[in-house]
Amino acid sequence: MNLKQLQYFVQTVESGSMTKASLQLFIAQPALSQQLTKLEDEVGKPLLVRSARGVTPTDNGLALYHHAKFMLRQLDQALSIARQETMETYGMVTVGLAATTVSALGLPLVKRIRERYPRILLNVVEGMSGHLGQMMRMGQLDIAILFKANVAPDLTAVPILEEELFVLLPKASPLVPPDQKEITLAEAASLPLILPTGKHGLRQRIESELEARSLNSRIVAEIDSLSLLMNCVYGGMGATIKPISALVLEGERGKEWRALSISDARINRRNYLYTISHEMLSPATALIASEIKNTIRWLSKTRKWPTIKLLY
Repeated sequence: MNLKQLQYFVQTVESGSMTKASLQLFIAQPALSQQLTKLEDEVGKPLLVRSARGVTPTDNGLALYHHAKFMLRQLDQALSIARQETMETYGMVTVGLAATTVSALGLPLVKRIRERYPRILLNVVEGMSGHLGQMMRMGQLDIAILFKANVAPDLTAVPILEEELFVLLPKASPLVPPDQKEITLAEAASLPLILPTGKHGLRQRIESELEARSLNSRIVAEIDSLSLLMNCVYGGMGATIKPISALVLEGERGKEWRALSISDARINRRNYLYTISHEMLSPATALIASEIKNTIRWLSKTRKWPTIKLLY
């Protein structure tokens, strides 16, 4: 087994096709197939399931993929450290954040890292929590903040905060009396709601609370884009249920919103900081994981990310 075979194997898994992988690797497909067969022979077990639709990793192949991905990253990190002129922490760290988390944490985190660790390249990936979880399992992210504690058994998950969910709507909205500060869950369910689709973790959290009380929601639109969803609500099309972090990037327009707490059902969403196991963390990744916690602590203390409860 050699690094070149591992590189070929990782690219094939990520491409999902021998043809696509051979194009990415600039190698003829028969030569690629031969190298992968040699790798399987050395391992002694099938690593890929080949079909007309492409290739998918077996359980053994998926295990090898995770470790090979880590080894290749560590090699890149080692070469980068060897080439640098100082011993300052160096490298690229890929962080996955959901849209509402990006709203509150994204800009402060990027600024903090740029100012303090200019030799670390921070790569922020925004996406739905389910997709980010899949990327973590595939080794495509170094760190992610997710909303479930059981994304993968081989990843380290640390609870970092809880967010309360509120009914959000413009101050000028006629849907709720202007002097009302709170709302019951039944009242919220009766509003024309704009929510993410059912595959979104936030929607599942809301629906589970409604089902527990035998309530049906009045959905008028399902939108997974946070910016579009908030624009639709701001335009008077309905209300939404989100954490306060959804308002952080509203800027001056944020003053024109109302956040009604749900009086008879405190709906919270727990956030978990995911990394690979500690013994496999690169120095740069460990540092960014620590700085994420420091940034969240500062945002909470300064009320720039209000209504969150720290769990560390």
